Amino acid sequence: MKTNSRKILLGALAIVAVVAVAIAAFRRQPASVPNPTEAPAPPAAGVASQKVEVVAEGLDVPWDIVFLPDGDMLVTERTGTLKRLGAHPVDIKIPGVPKFGEGGLMGIALHPDFAKNGFVYLYFTVDDHGRHNRVSRYRLDGDTLKDEKIVLDDIPSAIYHDGGQVAFGPDGMLYVTTGDSTVSALSQDLSSLAGKTLRLTPDGGIPTDNPFGTAVWSYGHRNSQGMAWDDRGRLWETEHGRSGALSGLDELNLIEKGKNYGWPTIQGDQTKSGLMTPKANSGPDVTWAPSGLAFADGKLFFAGLKGSSLYVAVPDAQGNITSLVPHFAGVYGRLRAVVLGPDGYLYFTTSNRDGRGVPKADDDKILKVRADSFR
Repeated sequence: MKTNSRKILLGALAIVAVVAVAIAAFRRQPASVPNPTEAPAPPAAGVASQKVEVVAEGLDVPWDIVFLPDGDMLVTERTGTLKRLGAHPVDIKIPGVPKFGEGGLMGIALHPDFAKNGFVYLYFTVDDHGRHNRVSRYRLDGDTLKDEKIVLDDIPSAIYHDGGQVAFGPDGMLYVTTGDSTVSALSQDLSSLAGKTLRLTPDGGIPTDNPFGTAVWSYGHRNSQGMAWDDRGRLWETEHGRSGALSGLDELNLIEKGKNYGWPTIQGDQTKSGLMTPKANSGPDVTWAPSGLAFADGKLFFAGLKGSSLYVAVPDAQGNITSLVPHFAGVYGRLRAVVLGPDGYLYFTTSNRDGRGVPKADDDKILKVRADSFR
């Protein structure tokens, strides 16, 4: 009996030894190399070195920001006021801007030679011969805007999907984002200004190298609200995906001349010949509701309205997004504008008074954080 027990014990020990050797051998195997087309897992959100400061508060739905040569800021409020903040504060009311859904006073840009000509460009909703969106150029003279010139008119408008961003590119041309004005078919209609990225000369003319002989630069967009150029001169845009019960599939797109970005034919990761798939999207179960976009320190920073976060995306040389991380999730509420200041700080705004947020007594705010504090 003892002999049999000993045999059983020795047999069990032998099995354990074999298993142990196998496990050790397995652990010594080299780690598998991930597919190079797959983005690596993102780092944890938030960095200890981030310090956020309040720049201004008590604003009424701030939409966009530019910096004047003297360091003052011009801030658009969707309700129709252009605020100058800094050493020479003043409120400038833009006449005729209706309080209407997602429209109102939206994007702002300064002419590349602003220091010489004082030209300010605004994107806003008007109701003078039917409601529509417009881009106008003004001359900033002290505390007033003068000499309005309509640069582009009759951009389709609706209670939702008004686009609204204007910015000058490295080529000196004026770029404009428009929404589909809730008529998705217009995004694919090259005769319509809706659902497009537009490109104009500073005076509102059509550049000779535009792809269709019109203002259209790219099309197939649902509702783009953020634009930024990276250090390779590439244009990136944020775009709102579907809404309602199926909300999600918000996009970060790399914009190329004459390309079709697919709305409403494809969404998210879907592909189809001749259509551009976004470089990143929120997926079907997550909503960013992305708006303002800035590039700094090798990264793309964009604000999330419903996502209530500042998202940080890292593009590589091939135009792929290698990581995308949310920061400050839920801390400040809905976020709208993101711009890089001349001091190396990112300035971003809350949008808690836009009818969809839960405003605090001191909302809305402009906040700032160093761009190089995100690692």
